[in-house]
Amino acid sequence: MGGCCSTETAEIEQITPRAGLPVVVIGAGPVGLAAAAQLTERGLDFQVIEAGERAGASIAQWGHVRVFSPWRYNIGAAARRLLEAHGWTAPDPEWLPTGAEIVSDYLAPLADAIGDRLRTGVKVIAISRLGYDRVRTNGREEAPFLVRLDTGEEIQAKAVIDASGTWTTPNVLGASGLPAFGETDAADVIDHALPDVLGADRATYDGKHTLVVGAGHSAATTLIALAQLEDAQITWAIRAGSATRTYGGGDADALPARGALGTRLHHLVTSGRIQLLTSFFTHSVEKADGRVRVVSRDPSGVEQSVTVDRIVSATGYRPDHSIASELRLDLDPILGSTRQLAPLIDPNAHSCGTVPAHGVNELAHPESGYYAVGVKSYGRAPTFLMATGSEQVRSVVAALAGDWEAARDVQLDLPETGVCSSNLAEAQEQRVGLATGISGGLLATPLPLTTVSSGGGSCCG
Repeated sequence: MGGCCSTETAEIEQITPRAGLPVVVIGAGPVGLAAAAQLTERGLDFQVIEAGERAGASIAQWGHVRVFSPWRYNIGAAARRLLEAHGWTAPDPEWLPTGAEIVSDYLAPLADAIGDRLRTGVKVIAISRLGYDRVRTNGREEAPFLVRLDTGEEIQAKAVIDASGTWTTPNVLGASGLPAFGETDAADVIDHALPDVLGADRATYDGKHTLVVGAGHSAATTLIALAQLEDAQITWAIRAGSATRTYGGGDADALPARGALGTRLHHLVTSGRIQLLTSFFTHSVEKADGRVRVVSRDPSGVEQSVTVDRIVSATGYRPDHSIASELRLDLDPILGSTRQLAPLIDPNAHSCGTVPAHGVNELAHPESGYYAVGVKSYGRAPTFLMATGSEQVRSVVAALAGDWEAARDVQLDLPETGVCSSNLAEAQEQRVGLATGISGGLLATPLPLTTVSSGGGSCCG
C-alpha cells in the first residue's frame, strides 16, 4: 500500500491535537463554576466563557429573591473544597440565601479562585467541529470543537460543557406557545419574571394596575410583592380553572418556604387584594391611550379582557439550542432536553424532589463531548435544583477524565418534595421576612395562614 505511515499512527496524529486542548465551559453561574471546580480538581485544562460582566450575572438580575433551598444544597462539593483551600468561610448551611447572597458569598469568591481561566463580557455565538458541518461524519469524533465568540475569536476545545442557562430566553406571553398578537409592539410595558417590585423597580408599579400572567412560583413571588404597594391594583391571570396547584400544600408542604408562599397568595386572593382571572389564554395585546388591553381567547373561542398599565409575563423559560445548530443533538420533542433525560424530569410526573439522580449517560448527545448541563439541560421542565446541576457536572467531568466508574455512580440525596428543614422557613422569616420573597422581608406584619388543600405541582420557582 502507498502512504508514509500506518493507519494506527495516522489515528494517533489525528487524536493528539484534540487531547491537548481545553474544555470550554459556557456560563459562569452556579453550575458552570461547579464544573470549573470539578475540572480543577481533576487537573483538566479549561476556559469558562461568561456573557455577563461578572460571574452569576443572570442570578444578579433576581438578586432580591430568596431561594427555597438552604446553602447546604447550593454549594458544589468540589467548589467547596476549592474555596476552602483559598481561605473561604462557608455561610450558615441552613440559611436560605437571596440571589444577591449567592453571587457575593459564593460565586464571586469562586470566580476569584478560578482566576484568569474565567473570561467575562464575552459571548459564545456558535459551536461546531473544526472542518466539519453537521452532515460530515468520517473522522468527526476526533476533530476538535470550534467555539466562536462575539469578539471574532475562535477557541478549539476537546469538549464543551454548556451551562448557559435559560434566563435570556423567556417563554412568550401568548397562551399557545406563540407570541400574542401585538406582543412585540407592547414590549415596553411587558416585564419578564421577578422584577424588583419593592426595590429598584418600585416606581414602575406603585400606583399602577399590573397584570401578572403565570401560575408558577415566580408569579407568586411577584404577586405577593405587588400586594405590599398600597396604591397598586393587581390582576392575576392563569390558564387553569383553579389556582390550587399554585397554592400548593400550605403547612403540609415539605418545603416550608414554598408552603408559606402559597398560603399567603391564597389569602391575598380570597381577601380581594388580588383579582384572579382563571381560564385566561392570552391571545392579543392592544396598546391604547397609554394603557394596554389584554384579550384572552380560550380554546372554545370565549373571550375575556382586562385593561392594565403594566404586564409581568411569568410564563417560564425555554432553552436556546441555536448556538449548537451545527452539532448533532438528540432532543426530546416535548421538553427540549436529551431524550434519555426527558422521562426523568417530565413536570407532568415529577416535582424537583422526585427527579432521580442522573449524569453523563442521560446528558449525552450523538455529538460526543458536548453536554448541556444545569437548567438548560432540563429544557422547558421547571423542576431543576442547583444540587442536581452539581451532580450532573461531577459525573460529566469524571467521564471527561476517563473515570467512568465515578461518572456512572450518580447520587442525589433530597427529600421527596424538595430540600427543606421543618423549622427553617419559620425561623428565618422572623429574622428577614418571607422566604422566596424580597430581601429584607415582604411583610411588615404576618398574614393569617389559611388551610390549603394540596394540588401537587412542581417546585423550584
